[in-house]
Amino acid sequence: MPASGVRAVAIAARLSDLGLLARVEEHDRSTSVEAEVPESLSADLWREVLEVVAEADHFGLLVTSMNGRTLWAVVRKAVPTTGDVGGPSHQR
Repeated sequence: MPASGVRAVAIAARLSDLGLLARVEEHDRSTSVEAEVPESLSADLWREVLEVVAEADHFGLLVTSMNGRTLWAVVRKAVPTTGDVGGPSHQR
């Protein structure tokens, strides 16, 4: 498992310890964690949850009337140290 996956699994485990059901998903350039957040989450628990997702590279909260509140966090995979890391605009 890449380092991003290990970090994401650790984040998911900590969210689970706080009572949130977390899901981890691998993507091409990142690993993501999502968890449904109940309406009844206390302010103290919110602080703990935010401390956990702050370990990710990006995080946020998606709120919809149909799906409730979904907390998400993204851990980027490492950038390759060799090869064409600059993309097409940097090709010779």
